[in-house]
Amino acid sequence: MTVRYVLDLREVDETQVAVVGGKGAHLGALSRIEGVSVPAGFCVTTDAFRRIMADLPSIGDRLDRLSRLDPDDREAIRALSAEIRGAVEGIAIPDDLAAEITGALARLGEQAACAVRSSATAEDLPTASFAGQQDTYLNVVGPTAVLRHVTRCWASLFTERAVTYRRRNGIDHRTVHMGVVVQRMVFPQAAGILFTADPVTGNRTVATVDAGFGLGEALVSGLVNPDVFTVRDGEVVARTIAAKRRAVHALPGGGTREVAIDSRRREQPALTDAQAVRLVRLGRRIEAHFGRPQDIEWCLADDDFRIVQSRPITTLFPIPEAGDQENHVYVSVGHQQMMTDAMKPLGLSMWQLTAMAPMHAAGGRLFVDATRRLASPASRAALLDVMGKGDPLVRDALETVLEREGFVPSLPDEGPGGPPAGGAPAPVETDPAIVTALIERSQASVAALERDIRTKTGPALFDFLLEAFEEHKRVLGDPLNMRAIMAGMEATWWLNDKLQEWLGEKNAADTLTLSAPDNITSEMGLALLDVADVIRARPEVVAFLRGVEDDAFLDELPKLAGGTEARDAIEDYLDRYGMRCVGEIDITRPRWRERPTTLVPVILDNVRNFEPGAAERRFEEGRRKARQKELDVLSRLRALPDGDRKADETKRMIDRVRTFIGYREYPKYGIVSRYFVYKRALLAEAERLVRAGVLSDREDVFHLTFGEFHEVARSHRVDDELIRRRKEAFRSYQALTPPRVLTSDGEAVNGAYRRDDAPAGALVGLPVSAGTVEGRARVILDIAEADLEAGDILVTTYTDPSWSPLFVGIAGLVTEVGGLMTHGAVIAREYGLPAVVGVEQATRRIRDGQRIRVHGTDGYVEILP
Repeated sequence: MTVRYVLDLREVDETQVAVVGGKGAHLGALSRIEGVSVPAGFCVTTDAFRRIMADLPSIGDRLDRLSRLDPDDREAIRALSAEIRGAVEGIAIPDDLAAEITGALARLGEQAACAVRSSATAEDLPTASFAGQQDTYLNVVGPTAVLRHVTRCWASLFTERAVTYRRRNGIDHRTVHMGVVVQRMVFPQAAGILFTADPVTGNRTVATVDAGFGLGEALVSGLVNPDVFTVRDGEVVARTIAAKRRAVHALPGGGTREVAIDSRRREQPALTDAQAVRLVRLGRRIEAHFGRPQDIEWCLADDDFRIVQSRPITTLFPIPEAGDQENHVYVSVGHQQMMTDAMKPLGLSMWQLTAMAPMHAAGGRLFVDATRRLASPASRAALLDVMGKGDPLVRDALETVLEREGFVPSLPDEGPGGPPAGGAPAPVETDPAIVTALIERSQASVAALERDIRTKTGPALFDFLLEAFEEHKRVLGDPLNMRAIMAGMEATWWLNDKLQEWLGEKNAADTLTLSAPDNITSEMGLALLDVADVIRARPEVVAFLRGVEDDAFLDELPKLAGGTEARDAIEDYLDRYGMRCVGEIDITRPRWRERPTTLVPVILDNVRNFEPGAAERRFEEGRRKARQKELDVLSRLRALPDGDRKADETKRMIDRVRTFIGYREYPKYGIVSRYFVYKRALLAEAERLVRAGVLSDREDVFHLTFGEFHEVARSHRVDDELIRRRKEAFRSYQALTPPRVLTSDGEAVNGAYRRDDAPAGALVGLPVSAGTVEGRARVILDIAEADLEAGDILVTTYTDPSWSPLFVGIAGLVTEVGGLMTHGAVIAREYGLPAVVGVEQATRRIRDGQRIRVHGTDGYVEILP
């Protein structure tokens, strides 16, 4: 079959990215949409690029060198990419290929002015926008100039910024090829960009039009500020008309130049309102064709809009599917669970199947639909109260949405009112035996699961797991379990409120809960100090661990002096806590038992930073401080009017908080323990499917939902293309930041702190653990890369329970996500660490190594000179 090096745009559609690149495929698709005008043109296919590259001497070696460069080594990337560009631009286009290009050009008009535009195969995809990574040349006139600019477009695949972008996004240089689009040039009166959704808020009902005089290059290059029109429901609802002093115009003989705009026109709008509305209507047609919001480049010539590019807006957070046209308000689950990373489909579906409330997936995250609870006045007040106590930013975001008139319908309170039959549940007694019984009940349930799952394989395993999920929810939903959790939280709130009212003391419960019993998460951190004690006394083991990279290192330890004892200590720790990991609500994440090297840096930090017996001393010191605080508070209360009553009530609440607050952490431990049992059984099933030739890799099942995995086990057939698409989607979701609150219009609402009591320049957050500390900030995004010294302050995105082993060695905590009763806050109080959570963009605004002061009582962080 004859290879075609040139295709007319009208022959191309969006399925041909591999043939003509992303821009070419999109333009071809645009030209097929009724009512959309695209300048005539043709595409030089990626086969032409491949042929040219194959003729380049030593290109394979150069690409190998390029792929090995560090993306941060700008000098090396600049030098090697320039070398490759020079080689590509210097190559002579073979005669037959040149003839095919100039023949297509003749059909446009041999001396017609053209735009010559790069179109890479990894460009303008639904999951990644490569805007600005390759080059475009305007007003190119004549065959010789067009051929020269085609080679420049090929070479632009190797600009420094394009190479760096691919390296940072894990894209192999060899897998990306370059097509070139040649189109008849448009000489517009105005040009600009249309976003069919608000690119800042994400609102899909709002479109924004940026417009300027002349060619769109003036806007794209930042030469001028554009006019901005905001359009909703077919009318302009806001406009900003800029003073446009410069424009880019085409020169008669080719090329472009900047020109000054007549002073009388500078502040005239580039579009009329009617034109802006007409353009948005056109954009909605394009959006409907591609099935997602678009970033569209347009030109206006003779009152006719020409579309010269359309690409997906890749920064928008996807909206959960509701199945209706009603308004919905979604609250992020990840911000409550301290895990805002993207989850894989198996992880999402497993959490949905085991959660106590219906959840909706979008963008690799989970959300709860809060619309009905917000619609009813009584349930609205209760929801806002709970959210406000946990994370004030969520409450503020919800209140922001509620202020939008008519967005959340107002429904009457359900039922005739009054308490349900039987009244409210009786408060649980302050009895430590209740916590002991709950823990034993959870342990027995997990043991029964481990015993009963052993014989289950194939479809029978999935049927068994569906029953196990019901037991899972029964244990979580046990009324006594919920009452015990709430008892500790309510006692904390009571103590903080009353002791501030009576004694003027903020967050007194923080000290009163130090070293509370039965806190499985704080015990986990202290237990790793005990492991360090065993290893510290064995220098050969310490030296060996410093070089460990392989997860099989535990098998090597017995060969060392003292290695057997070290291995046993680590194994005992993993037996109790090995089901944990960062992001543990996603069942697909590797557990410590599966990847024990994760713990090695933390163990070595503990060996270096602590003396033997530190765990016991830390726990006893916390208990002593809590007891001293209790005596101090009760003594001061008795000196007040009606002091005996206040002291007696406070004593009952102190006993209550110390009985129940530690148990707050246990249900999550029970969930994760069950998850690891589920995971091992599911991976064993995946291994069987690999051996049967159904799957190529066992972790492919992570990209299937539980139901889809069940079907594969039943049918022994898998959709490899579905798995490929899911992997690609997951990579795109990893780049997104989930909002605290998301509306069905797509608006991402993150809330704000409505306070002015922090010093100028301070980073404001939520105070969750009292005290003030100054120290070196360590910005750590991966626990496996932790390298902490005594006195360091941990700054990170979020801390789920798996981060608690780091807490024993730090002086303070700052996170971007968190609330008063989330895991990091509870453990920070348990260890007496000043902590501020919910600090927006803390990991970007605080640099690693900077000195900072954390005000854990007042809720702000100062960056020190």
